[in-house]
Amino acid sequence: MDWKNKITRKLNLEYPIVQAPMLGVGTPEMVAATAKIGALGSLPLGDLPTEKCMELIRETRKLTGRPFAVNIFVNEIPLLTQKLKQQYYEARLFIEKLASDQGLAVRLPDIESFQLTNYRDQVDALISENCRIVSFTFGNLDAESIQKFKQNDTILIGTCTSVQEAIVLEQSGVDILCVQGLEAGGHRGSFGAGHIPAIGGFSLLPQVNDVVKIPIIYAGGIYNRQTLLASRMLGAQGFQVGSLLLCSEESALLDFEKKSLLEARQEQIVLTKSFSGRYARGLSNAFIKALDHSKHILPYPYQNKLTAELRKQAKASKNIDFVSIWAGNSLPSFSNASTTEILKGLVLEVNKNSGQ
Repeated sequence: MDWKNKITRKLNLEYPIVQAPMLGVGTPEMVAATAKIGALGSLPLGDLPTEKCMELIRETRKLTGRPFAVNIFVNEIPLLTQKLKQQYYEARLFIEKLASDQGLAVRLPDIESFQLTNYRDQVDALISENCRIVSFTFGNLDAESIQKFKQNDTILIGTCTSVQEAIVLEQSGVDILCVQGLEAGGHRGSFGAGHIPAIGGFSLLPQVNDVVKIPIIYAGGIYNRQTLLASRMLGAQGFQVGSLLLCSEESALLDFEKKSLLEARQEQIVLTKSFSGRYARGLSNAFIKALDHSKHILPYPYQNKLTAELRKQAKASKNIDFVSIWAGNSLPSFSNASTTEILKGLVLEVNKNSGQ
């Protein structure tokens, strides 16, 4: 297979394969291991404070001199009203009791103690660190931020989950689209009004390809030759993989979390707002089952901040029922090899079956 295309030329890559920016899973080591074969590593910064963002960028640059992307969340933050404060208080009591009933004693923080990150501060930090490839999700950058990045010759990759979102991103000036199918693991990148678009990737991808001119990276269920080539046939020039790397050597998941993935069944994969307040796809557990049938889910990022300490304590005690493990609908044969070897294997599989 000829891997060279608009994306490899634009991003200076050997292969248009993108390591998904999985916050809580992706590490500087994973980014560097991806870059080692000439693919695009993605450093997940999410809504981390600017100082932490800069620290992780510098740590990654010590490990690789090749191009890599940084990924941020660009959602707006809901106003903290008295009603929201009351909802938070009720949700906190509910979750603390739920955890206690399951043998996990945890004290969750007051809502006033949260430090919320405005992505516009991250934009300035990324420019100061001279980040040349920036991907983003949960929304679209404001015009001023896009202008700042353009003045810095930054390549922008926006995430869409519908044709309408794709059109908005292209018209705003992003350089590359990441089209995320409903089957993709982790958080949905939706930012249109109302419910998230429930569109499978192999249905959405050709629709987006028909209406945009900029190159497309596809995310959602790519884990072998067949899925990669299918997305290529439908219009993708880049191929984002996430679930395939969850159990890799460089993954930040702990051994007990990786074990749960190795034992996972297809029917355990669900779409839930329970941990963060935004829809995400992953392994069901006691927390998700309890919260999804309750009224105690706050808007992002408040729900995410509320459950952060819960997840931290659950990790420390290896309690699988109170950690979020995101994974897509296509559960691959997970490997604990290095990210480099896993991606090399994917390239070799595609090449071998393409007669190369």
